[in-house]
Formats: sequence, C-alpha cells, structure tokens
Amino acid sequence: MSARRPLDRIAGYACLRCGARQPLSQAVDYASGCPRCRDEAPAPFAVAYTERALAGRRWPEHRLGGGLWRYEGFLPLRAGDAVMLGEGDTPLVAAGRYGGSIGIDGLFIKDESRNPTWSHKDRFSTVAVSYARTTGAAVLATSSSGNAGASLAAYAAKAGVPCIVLTFAGTAGAMAAQIRKYGALLVPLADKAERWPVLAEGVRRQGWFAASPYRAPVVGSHPVGVEGYKTIAYETFEQLGRRVPDWFAVPTAYGDMLAGIWQGFLDLRDAGLSDGLPRLVAAEVYGSLAHTLARGGDRPAAMDRRFDTDALSIGTLQGSFQALNALRRSNGVAVPVTDDEIFEAQDALAYREGLFGELSSVAPLAALARLRKAGTIRPGDRVVGLVSASGLKDLDRSARHVAPLPPATGGFEGVMGYLADHYRFPAPAEGPGGNDQQSRERRRA
Repeated sequence: MSARRPLDRIAGYACLRCGARQPLSQAVDYASGCPRCRDEAPAPFAVAYTERALAGRRWPEHRLGGGLWRYEGFLPLRAGDAVMLGEGDTPLVAAGRYGGSIGIDGLFIKDESRNPTWSHKDRFSTVAVSYARTTGAAVLATSSSGNAGASLAAYAAKAGVPCIVLTFAGTAGAMAAQIRKYGALLVPLADKAERWPVLAEGVRRQGWFAASPYRAPVVGSHPVGVEGYKTIAYETFEQLGRRVPDWFAVPTAYGDMLAGIWQGFLDLRDAGLSDGLPRLVAAEVYGSLAHTLARGGDRPAAMDRRFDTDALSIGTLQGSFQALNALRRSNGVAVPVTDDEIFEAQDALAYREGLFGELSSVAPLAALARLRKAGTIRPGDRVVGLVSASGLKDLDRSARHVAPLPPATGGFEGVMGYLADHYRFPAPAEGPGGNDQQSRERRRA
C-alpha cells in the first residue's frame, strides 16, 4: 500500500442542495448526506475543489487516447496517484440503422461495455480506489449484485487492497464468478435486506471504505468516485467534434452516473469550452423520478413494487435528489420503461448495430424511442444513448427470453428448410431496417 499523500485538490465537500460545506479534515458520513437537508430532502455531498485546483484546470492538448486520467486537471487526484486498468476512451458509435428504426437519424451509442470490467462502473472505481489507497484505506467494501462489485474487486486487486462484496443469493452466476476471480471476498446473504446494515457496521466498527450506499433513503455513492463519471461528458464532447448533444439518455437508479455526466457538461461550459448543455433523460423502471418531476418537491417518491423486473440494476423504488437535480437543471425528463420495451431494444440494438447490451443498460434506448414517438425529440436532434454494460453480464436473464431451437437434420436441404421454417429465410425484400419478424421469432419462447 502506498504512503499517504496530501489531497491538495480537494477543499472538502459541499451539499448539492443547500451548498453547506464540510472541510476535508472533518469526517463526513457520505451515505447519510447533508445533515441540514436530511429531514426535508436527503441530499448528497459533492467534491468541492480548492481555488488553486480550479484555476489550474487545463484541457488536455492531445486528442482522444490515454484513458480518462488524461483529464486529471478536472479530477480529485493526479494521474500519478491513480489505480488504472485502461478505463475510458469508450467508443461513440453512430447508430444509423437502429436510430432510423425509431425516427432518430442522429443517434449515437456511448458504449461503456468497452471498459476493463465491461461496465461504466470502472470510471467510478478508478477514482474511488485511487482516493481510498491515497488515504490509507485497509479494506474496500460494497453492497452489489453485479457490476459495481466486479469493478471494485478488479481495482482493489490492482491496488493490492482487500475487497469485500456483500450480495444476495441468486446473484447472476457470471457476475459472482467474475467478482471471485478478482480475489474479492464475496458474501451472499440469505436476507437481501441485511446487506446495508452489515456494510454500515463494517464502516463503523472496522473502518471499511464503503464505495456504495448503505443507508436509506439513498443519496448516492462515494462523492469522490462519482467524479469519474464526468469523463463520459468530456469524451462525448470530443467525439462529437467539440459539440454538445441535444439529448443524453442514461440508465438510472440512484443517479450517480447521471449526476456525474451533468457535472461534466457543466465543467465544459464553465471552462469556456462549450456554450450549450444537453437535456438529460433518465431511463428508469418504477417511475420514482418521473412521478416526482410531475408532482414537485425535492424528496423522490417511494413507489410500490407492482411487478418484478429483469432490469435489476435500475430496479430501484425510490430515486435520489442528485438525479432530480440533474434532470431539473438540464430541463430533462425521466421515462419509466417496461421489460418488454427493454427486451425489444436489446434485440434491435444487437441485430441492427452489432452491440449486445445488458438489459438495464439498454433502457435509455427504449426511453428515447418513446420520446421520439411522443414528439419530444425532434427528427434532427443529436442524441446520445449510453449503454452501460455488456450483455454477457446477465446472459442468463437474456437467454430465458430466447426460444430454444431443435437440432436440424437432413443435410443442406434440411438446413434450408430449417431456415425457412424458423427464420423465414430467404426473406422477402425488406427495408434497410432488417427483418423485424425474424427478431420477434428469435425472442421469448
């Protein structure tokens, strides 16, 4: 473990809602958020930079390449103190075929599945683990059913710091195997509800560095890690030729990534690099943010679990203030989407663009399709949909919705008959969008 070093870029923390400051020298319960706002509307702390750090910010002269730490002037730590695995520089893919099918010709996919552990969480983990190691953390810990646990485990392995991941029985097999391969101590709890109390006790009694939330209502994950998500905005800005998109859609649970992306675009504007801001779209399942935006107020509504969802990563019943704040300030919208819409988006993205996204991660595309149909998004708008993780992360859930295929017999003639029976191939002439009927027949049994 490296020696302690001064965190001379961080002045402390500031409440995202009321602006109350906490100095770096004072212990902050980030999981509970601002004490002043806790009763009225729980709100998170965000990193407050020193005046010297703000004045010294310089945009990197070289173009894309070198990972997210090339934006070190906008991050809480220096690249020399970072725990890196090659995160960032994920592609922005022009999605003309899929976009054309939903009426958005200017659609781009920010594909976060290209990160080291195949999800966006690596942007959080590289910054959070770097901070934890710099401050002398002896144990890293998280409560996670998948991507966050795998990412933290990988960066903990690189840093040489023990990592504890609290999960629950039934966690996707691929996720659990990935976490254990990185050497993390995976603990599946029989009672899912015990994860947060156990993590809170680990923080209180053992001094664990908790990267994820562990108190309700959730205000957000560790604020230093959230800073890593700003780099999604920086990269997108550069990949669009130093332009800001009109819309940016994000899969959203507690809003860490949404808040980070919003702050990233604010940084670009405040640095004089851009003169515009995108409208954000939060793709959710149960509608907490959409309900609260319509109702008003700063405390997100707690929704009833009226149905189960396969989009587990965004299957939260109550959103967060940080997500509401980003949506309101960007004149954005929240869109609840159904599992049927998510599966349809997953299928269509795969067979139209060759991109296979995790179920939760393609929810933004379902939300964008709905917004275009309603006329909220105009045909000429420049739109980015973020796909947060690889479809291989929850392959078991996706596979349950694909019809099994019997074996073919009869040589070449038998195969041609098989193709005709199961896929209607060769198909009649069709438009550039591809054969939707084939996709529907491939889907759920």
